Amino acid sequence: MAFSAIFTQKSFTCFSSFPHTLRRTNPLLSPSVRMVRAAAEPEAAAAKTEAAESGGSAAAAKPKKPVYSMKKGQIVRVDKEKYLNSVNYLSVGHPPYYKGLDYIYEDRGEVLDLRIFDTGEYALVAWVGIPTAPAWLPTDMLIMSESLKYERM
Repeated sequence: MAFSAIFTQKSFTCFSSFPHTLRRTNPLLSPSVRMVRAAAEPEAAAAKTEAAESGGSAAAAKPKKPVYSMKKGQIVRVDKEKYLNSVNYLSVGHPPYYKGLDYIYEDRGEVLDLRIFDTGEYALVAWVGIPTAPAWLPTDMLIMSESLKYERM
């Protein structure tokens, strides 16, 4: 896939009527433009052909699925002691013994999604019946519940 293009003043007929005395003689502002392939591209093309010849072994090596500590749809609640001592609580700036977050300790939340970030495994938890947005919480501060004590809406 080599690509090269050369444009000169003679290529464009609309510029031919201008006198040649108005042209700049600075070599940095040369009227010709040349595009060439980067030096790394032939190496990448060679690697692609080698992979194709070897039977596609690079395509067969898929990344492994991560193993999560819980499942989507699982019912959880937050461990109060771990949450109050976490960076998540301290970053919000609530006063000590703030009562507005009691629903995360008492009510049951449902795990909507699980992800592994650089800082660890996190779960997206939503609380049914509470008009609030879901929150990403570390899975080590979640307590798994076996029973569902509320009716789904």
